[in-house]
Amino acid sequence: MNKNACVPAVRDLMAEFAGRTGLDPPLANPRRYLWTDAYAVCNYIELYRRTEEETYRDLALRLVSQVHHTLGRHRADDRRTGWISGLSDGEGEVHPTIGGLRIGKPLPERRSGEPFDERLEWERDGQYYHYLTRWMHALNRMSRATNDPAYIRWAVELARAAHAAFAYLPPSGGKKRMYWKMSIDLSRPLVPAMGQHDPLDGFVTYSELQAAARPLHLDLSPEIADMAGICRGTVQATDDPLGIGGLLFDAGRIAQSMDRSETDRADLLCSVLDAALAGLAAFARGGSLRYPVEYRLAFRELGLAIGLTGVTGRIRDDPEIFGRGALERRAETLMGYAPLADAIVEFWADERNREAGNRAGNPEINMVMLATALAPGEFLAVSLRDNHTLLCRGGEADSRRMPIR
Repeated sequence: MNKNACVPAVRDLMAEFAGRTGLDPPLANPRRYLWTDAYAVCNYIELYRRTEEETYRDLALRLVSQVHHTLGRHRADDRRTGWISGLSDGEGEVHPTIGGLRIGKPLPERRSGEPFDERLEWERDGQYYHYLTRWMHALNRMSRATNDPAYIRWAVELARAAHAAFAYLPPSGGKKRMYWKMSIDLSRPLVPAMGQHDPLDGFVTYSELQAAARPLHLDLSPEIADMAGICRGTVQATDDPLGIGGLLFDAGRIAQSMDRSETDRADLLCSVLDAALAGLAAFARGGSLRYPVEYRLAFRELGLAIGLTGVTGRIRDDPEIFGRGALERRAETLMGYAPLADAIVEFWADERNREAGNRAGNPEINMVMLATALAPGEFLAVSLRDNHTLLCRGGEADSRRMPIR
């Protein structure tokens, strides 16, 4: 596959995203959303890597700055002002992530003492742990792309702040747990339940940062040990495609860490793959890819495609790891699901399907995650040689692929 075959489609998607959200041309009050922006940073780095056009590196730099100056500060409709960390303007510029980052939801966070409304809570601001870990990952990729250690320092400061706020020891005792959603200033939980895969995501992301930050003598060992304890026995299957994709994304990163680490994480990798395979089997049985477009959510399906692409790419690139005993059987089973990624990407690469899907909302997250699915190398940090049967020519998907039954 020509490594630049999908560049025209990705260019168009990311140009539309930049215009819609106030990134390019830059607006004084851009619309920033942390999850989407984490993927977008990696997409711009990927475009820069493939085209060597400085415009895309500059957009990545500008986006990081906008996120920090928008989501690292209080909302315009909040009586509070300045950095959410409470630092002065000057100190906040140096440590923009030390107080975490807002989600970017349209409604203000729930006030202390205000009754909980599950429907409204989805639209209310605050901080999500799994959004913060995605931003840590994006900052890590940014540091590698620019050779600037500031981004890793910010990622580590964000990891420490997030861990201190979200991980807690229950008053009744037992092992530590995590909150799912915290207030903007990280002072109180807004949703106390624990995200199903947040502990695993934290463990893998902290380990990723630890490897990158070692030359800077930054240490996340206590946080990594905490997360290892929390996630032990909590890696469970889900039939949600975005959740499966997250498991597969983490599996790919665990396998990558086994390359460079003396610690053998094969048992953890087997556990994560087992959960992902159970989820894939349930998802395939459900037949949701045959539903009419109005009943499908692009970004959730594309999350699965991205994760599946990453782990199958890692299997191809690291046959020594996945050829080990129990991992070999799991790898073979996973490869049988590889056509799912192509089927999902092909469907959403069709502009007619995309337009129909956008009527349910989420146009920016849909376009950014499609761009990642089309050219995922930077986000996944794998070479992805010969990974997709999907070919993009002029932004249109070629119809040649394995059939999905």
